Amino acid sequence: MTNKLSTTNTITWCPGCPNFMILESVKKAIIGSGLKQTDFVITTDIGCNAKIYDYLNLSGIYGLHGRSVATGVGIKLGNPNLKVLSFIGDGGNYDEGIAHFIHALNYNPDMVIIVHDNQSFSLTTGQPTATSQQGYVSKASPQGEKIRPLNPIKIALASNATFIARCNARDINHTAEVLGKAIKHKGCSFVEIIQDCLIFNKDMNAKDKLMYKIKDNRDLKIAEKLAGEWDYNSKNGKIALGVLYHLDKPILV
Repeated sequence: MTNKLSTTNTITWCPGCPNFMILESVKKAIIGSGLKQTDFVITTDIGCNAKIYDYLNLSGIYGLHGRSVATGVGIKLGNPNLKVLSFIGDGGNYDEGIAHFIHALNYNPDMVIIVHDNQSFSLTTGQPTATSQQGYVSKASPQGEKIRPLNPIKIALASNATFIARCNARDINHTAEVLGKAIKHKGCSFVEIIQDCLIFNKDMNAKDKLMYKIKDNRDLKIAEKLAGEWDYNSKNGKIALGVLYHLDKPILV
């Protein structure tokens, strides 16, 4: 099935980009899901992450920037039998598309939101996003970013999310395992994949020493504690990986 999930399109990511690893993790998760290839549909928007649309042999829609999640919800409403995977970057999801993100989590359609978070708008030459750290110097912030980054995990908890997870792009097997759980979850699953960018905001790369894996968690208080261990603003603190929080509640579709 791996070959069936691949396309003949030339991959144009930078050599060594963690997106290659995310692509392999997604393939492994789909293969391990027990579902048919035709059960899946993908949505993307604009960005380096969105190119995954060209490399996965699945039906889907290549959409507008920040609108991957909204498009995914629309597909799910149109055909509840499909398993929707919505790929989106930190800029698209936490800047342009944050309203769609919040309401999707609250409405709880049965779909998966996969966020590639490298803490910059990398396709458009590295402007800061809502998760870029203070002091980040770019063409758009030559004197350094002044605004504190958002904490997406805290936002997801406040939005009544039923499945929140975080992964390290470099750990293909663990990411595939977590994505598999997200696919099986009945509700809106949010998986944030922490990845480096080889070109922009390199100061925030190589955070592996901060990362540690946890067991699947259903306790809200523990989830809130885990969310506060890292503020996306420095290379201090701890970054929990795995299913940070999940619960069961009625779905939209």
